[in-house]
Amino acid sequence: MVSVDNLKVEFGVTPLFEDVSYVINKRDRIALVGKNGAGKSTMLKILAGIQTPTSGVVAMPKEITVGYLPQVMILSDTRTVMEEAEMAFDHIFEMQENLNRLNQELADRTDYESESYHELIDRFTHENERFQMMGGMNYQAEIERTLMGLGFSRNDFNRSTSEFSGGWRMRIELAKLLLRRPDVLLLDEPTNHLDIESIQWLENFLKVNAGAVVLVSHDRAFINNVTNRTIEISCGRIYDYKVPYDEFVVLRKEHREQQLRAYENQQKQIQDTEEFIERFRYKATKAIQVQSRIKQLEKIERIEVDEEDNSALRLKFPPAMRSGDYPVICEDVKKAYGAQTVFHDVNLTIKRGEKVAFVGKNGEGKSTLVKCIMDEIPFEGKLTIGHNVQIGYFAQNQAQLLDENKTVFDTIDYVAKGDIRLKIRDILGAFMFGGEASDKKVKVLSGGERSRLAMIKLLLEPVNFLILDEPTNHLDMRSKDVLKEAIKEFDGTVIVVSHDREFLDGLVTKVYEFGGGVVREHIGGIYDFLQKKKIENLNELQLSTSPTANVKKEEPEAVSENKLSYEAQKELNKKIRKLEKQVADCESRIEKMESQIAEVEAQMATPEGASDMKLYERHQQLKKELDGVVEEWEAVSMELEEVKG
Repeated sequence: MVSVDNLKVEFGVTPLFEDVSYVINKRDRIALVGKNGAGKSTMLKILAGIQTPTSGVVAMPKEITVGYLPQVMILSDTRTVMEEAEMAFDHIFEMQENLNRLNQELADRTDYESESYHELIDRFTHENERFQMMGGMNYQAEIERTLMGLGFSRNDFNRSTSEFSGGWRMRIELAKLLLRRPDVLLLDEPTNHLDIESIQWLENFLKVNAGAVVLVSHDRAFINNVTNRTIEISCGRIYDYKVPYDEFVVLRKEHREQQLRAYENQQKQIQDTEEFIERFRYKATKAIQVQSRIKQLEKIERIEVDEEDNSALRLKFPPAMRSGDYPVICEDVKKAYGAQTVFHDVNLTIKRGEKVAFVGKNGEGKSTLVKCIMDEIPFEGKLTIGHNVQIGYFAQNQAQLLDENKTVFDTIDYVAKGDIRLKIRDILGAFMFGGEASDKKVKVLSGGERSRLAMIKLLLEPVNFLILDEPTNHLDMRSKDVLKEAIKEFDGTVIVVSHDREFLDGLVTKVYEFGGGVVREHIGGIYDFLQKKKIENLNELQLSTSPTANVKKEEPEAVSENKLSYEAQKELNKKIRKLEKQVADCESRIEKMESQIAEVEAQMATPEGASDMKLYERHQQLKKELDGVVEEWEAVSMELEEVKG
């Protein structure tokens, strides 16, 4: 569908990447991975036609449509949310106007028997059928489904986009992109502004409704759930694996070990040859052999080992004073802005050493409660901070408090104490400040770079209670791993506000869910919480209107009035899981058949295979079987979409 051939991109003298060739097929869901600065976003821009490579081509048929979501974009503020989303259907409106013109022409004319009148009827019929096939006037329902899936409520539809934060406006752009249903979706960090529920909705949409997808994301769980192929950009080359990210990591390690063994063997061979040449260089009796070995050495194609960062950096928080048994106790805490109540009757107790997550849709009060704990904003009720509690607080605005005139290195050198000072360069490298970047002044850093620097600074300060508000937004996978391990070994208390399931997994033992003015306590890890949510979603209305205490312990759900709908929903969930399994099975069979067809085609391209009729018969048989499975996949996918709708 899209062919990338011999791509090369240079910035200055050094190529970012070169000799890059691969093909994007119809149902590929590709994770584009690599270190920060490897060229992932540049690759997406080239595929989108926004950036021109130094050399090489990206070829695709004219009818192929491409949709691109960059990390940052200029957004319009002149329409409502609904009006902005409707722009995705400009082509539908054009068709509708054309149909209205044709209809009016049919009504005005009276030459009913003429050939041109019958041609006009045929044209109207054809255009009308095409209009209905493309969704016709059903686009409104599709817009509502998509906007609500991405976290908007019906009350938001007629609000001006200017009332929303940058993150919410990015969601509107994402909704428009998904509604256009392009053949190829290019997504650069699409989960950065989404909460957990919206990320799960997007995962399902991409798996069921999207064509080809190429995405860049630091959300490991997201790329594992969505993608079936991983392309790594490393050291100016690409490595293409037809597997999800976690499997790619294993295969990549095996490949590098093989490469390393081959490199070591070759180095031994080169060393032996050089020693022979040096030993017998001046012996006339060995002159022919020496010349032969010199030529042999010149002909050797040197094996290069792919660069890999093996520094297993472990960070440990410096020791701090032991806090009291209960660092935070909330009693009937309420926060309201005028008539708008964010939450009320919050009753929660966090014990020393607990690691808990605050989750929920954006705007439901997670960061607001954190600000109440930090005593940054007024609130009603009683909130007690325990004895000897030393809080280390990370939020996006913490980055603004850094000294702009210091360098990156000096900022960290100032807070580092003891042996950790010997590791400052390593720590900076782990958080993407390697090499010359450590000598940059803070005032020239981007927002993301400042956030990372503020995070490192926090890691080196002696505290016994950590509060982290979206700590992973500007971190790559390696940096997240370093941070996660440091928090796991931290013997103090932690609150993490995050939408990153992979980061929270194995880190927290309790989840507080914010929604509808209610804060609900869930014992267990993040995936325990998500499994429960599939059932508890049924009771969201009850949850949002509950007059009882705002933190609810887990208890049996009321089923008296809702018994029937509850049972029906259970059956529906069961059917959805069954259909999702069928879709996955079909995709697996399709991938296997496409691989078999490619093998047969490779054999047919050889001189021996060109005249082998059995190969041609096998090829036809496989193509026929593939068409059957594709039809089955389309039917099951449509059924799944209808059931979910």
